[in-house]
Amino acid sequence: MADPLMLWISALLVVVMWAAALSALLLKSHLAAVVSTSLLSLGLSLLFVLLRAPDVALTEGVVGAGLSSLILALALIRLGLVGGSPREREVLSETVGDKPVTERGSQQ
Repeated sequence: MADPLMLWISALLVVVMWAAALSALLLKSHLAAVVSTSLLSLGLSLLFVLLRAPDVALTEGVVGAGLSSLILALALIRLGLVGGSPREREVLSETVGDKPVTERGSQQ
């Protein structure tokens, strides 16, 4: 039979993952939704560690929590959906090295 502590930790991870999934669906902020999907992926990675599948956990952590979140955040910056003021968008685009798309579809 499974260790009771492992069951409690697994149950806690599942609750955190459910909360992250629901918040990704219900939040109005795009950036907060990206962060919550990253949290969901990180929780899944930890669950794979508990299930003794380190190769799958490493892949999920790198691709799910890392690369996918980075790509989504860069897409939000490129589309101009992150950053309230034009100055914030400019700083973000300079940091990433890409210019956000204007309303007409051309780059600024």
